[in-house]
Amino acid sequence: MIYADNAATTKLDIDAFEAMKPFFLENYANASQPYSFARSAKKALRDARTSIAKCIGALPEEIYFTSGGSEADNWAIRGLAEMQAKKGKRHIVTTKFEHHAVLHTVERLQREGFEATFLDVHENGIVRIEEVAAALREDTALVTIMYANNEIGTIQPIAEIGALCRARGIPFHTDAVQAAGHVPVDVKAEQIDLLSLSGHKLHAPKGVGALYCRKGLRFPNLIDGGAQERGRRAGTENVAGIVALGKAASLMREGMEERMRYVASLRDRLIDGALKIERSRLNGDREKRLPGNASFCFEGVEGESLLLLLDFQGISGSSGSACTSGSLDPSHVLLSIGLPHEIAHGSLRLTLDENHTVEDVDYILEKLPPVIDRLREMSPLWERIKNGEIKC
Repeated sequence: MIYADNAATTKLDIDAFEAMKPFFLENYANASQPYSFARSAKKALRDARTSIAKCIGALPEEIYFTSGGSEADNWAIRGLAEMQAKKGKRHIVTTKFEHHAVLHTVERLQREGFEATFLDVHENGIVRIEEVAAALREDTALVTIMYANNEIGTIQPIAEIGALCRARGIPFHTDAVQAAGHVPVDVKAEQIDLLSLSGHKLHAPKGVGALYCRKGLRFPNLIDGGAQERGRRAGTENVAGIVALGKAASLMREGMEERMRYVASLRDRLIDGALKIERSRLNGDREKRLPGNASFCFEGVEGESLLLLLDFQGISGSSGSACTSGSLDPSHVLLSIGLPHEIAHGSLRLTLDENHTVEDVDYILEKLPPVIDRLREMSPLWERIKNGEIKC
């Protein structure tokens, strides 16, 4: 099997797995306890916090552990909104193609009386800095714009957005779930106030993540109770998961440039080959994208059928975000870059990592064209599309 859906989740790194095992079987003490048996767990939490901080250019005390990216997004956005509303600021700026953990949180805040501006991301899948600037108001409470899109992989102008927000005194949050560990991220240089990341996107386990919160930024608790996470998120820590996240973050930071070059070379080989297929298109900017992300649309093809036939060939891909894979509606991300429903339904996202080979990519390129041909032969619309009777 060729697993090409790393944007949905990644394989647990063997070294991260080995690092976490002792905290299930040997050093299983509650890290909040005062006795010596708990000290190794307490130290492990400190070490993991330091590793994650180094991965994004933060301080260890600015890292708060969560259950994953969605929790971190909710905490960041609702927390900032709560604090800013006390100052009479109830306007939020975001984009139309955010992850649903962001979009649904903002929509809920709208129902609670906040206003929101959803910025266009245009055909190339990149927000324009001048449109971010134009959207800012005196009552803007926060800006939340993702670092890299989870479906089409486009990387946003984060440093420019951060500088703009810092100059206006507006807190800036970015969902970096797809970016952290895969591309260089520096929260200080890019002037990011809050950042969300998730373990299972960077070869750590599912169920663990982190929120970076800039030191000095006033921010409410997520869960009240015990003193864990400096009193901001009560509950016994998932020590084993956190240790694995710290180890995975450290491994991803090491050799990042070389890994990026290798994975990007595979991605480009895949893109070049797939675009030879008649009436195919790459979604999003060709250059400003994650190293492993290749997102396509094929006219006259239905995405779910394409995934099933590829699965029969031993290839695992996606038609969009794993969080909405049960929906028959076209991707909101693809609609946001201007694709009509007819084309958006024929999407395929293939996401590679350092474990793939040239042979894997060539196998995909061998099997993909005949699968598309078969689906088009069965489509009552394909001949009409090809003859120009139906405009897609």
